[in-house]
Amino acid sequence: MNKSIKVYGIKNCDTVKKALVYLNDCKIDYQFVDFRQNPISKQVLKKMVESVGWELLINKRSTTYRSLSEEEKSNVNYDLVSKLPTLIKRPVLIHGEIIVVGFSEQQYAKLFDGKI
Repeated sequence: MNKSIKVYGIKNCDTVKKALVYLNDCKIDYQFVDFRQNPISKQVLKKMVESVGWELLINKRSTTYRSLSEEEKSNVNYDLVSKLPTLIKRPVLIHGEIIVVGFSEQQYAKLFDGKI
């Protein structure tokens, strides 16, 4: 595999750590992007939203989301996400046109079946 797989997240997030351990154990080559250090571009966020929608992409159980005003919750957009990157559910794996939000060993195994 080449570095066409990108994993977006925050390096100290437990779910991101599990996903990276899985990818490493399976010897899957990827590029990790910590969106606290490298904010997601408008183009990448647009691709994510078009693929999975805001409902799946935004972590509504997060403290960050719960601290938003009702107006902010109903108007989540690029500016808000770039200011508060922890609004995004993690990790977000992008492989070509495939976008997977969150980590599930079964989902990753299915995605990489026959490619490991």
